[in-house]
Amino acid sequence: MIKIRQAIVVEGKYDKIKLSSIIDGTIITVGGFEIFRDKEKLQLLRLLAQKTGLIILTDSDVAGFRIRNFLSGAIGEGEVIHAYIPDIAGKERRKDRPSAEGKLGVEGVSKEVILTALTQAGVMTSDVPASGHPITKVDFYEDGLTGGPNSSQRRAKLQKELGLPEHLTTNSLLTLLNTMMDYESYKQLIEKL
Repeated sequence: MIKIRQAIVVEGKYDKIKLSSIIDGTIITVGGFEIFRDKEKLQLLRLLAQKTGLIILTDSDVAGFRIRNFLSGAIGEGEVIHAYIPDIAGKERRKDRPSAEGKLGVEGVSKEVILTALTQAGVMTSDVPASGHPITKVDFYEDGLTGGPNSSQRRAKLQKELGLPEHLTTNSLLTLLNTMMDYESYKQLIEKL
């Protein structure tokens, strides 16, 4: 079991069961879209974000990103960390058929995938990238990741190379890259693509 200081937010009870077998820490379920109406749970999440920090770990489908974006906007102040499950095709064992997008959610991925997602979010390591030159939106523009005719395809290729989900916004990708790597590693990766 890995001890996590921050509380982890997941969509449902099966996600919580999966995480409970890997993580020693506070795991909160939001009940999917129920969080949009649950003022008490939202208040609890705000308090946890201020006291211990909050890790949002939702599925990589459209619904998961909708919940993630709602929570990001609704929580306000406090430490909110985003951990992303990569796009992995498949079906959870307990379900008769795959989800609408055909992707595995938190409950369906392996322990290693979850640990990688937490590591990429900067939660599992004390190694912090050198505080030299951060990756910026200007770098994205100069490297053809924004503002160009094939920018979205280039970002998709970068995300696939890093095992990140397809629904990331440009700002989320930028934040995640600055958590995952230093500027030099980013430039090497861009040259490789």
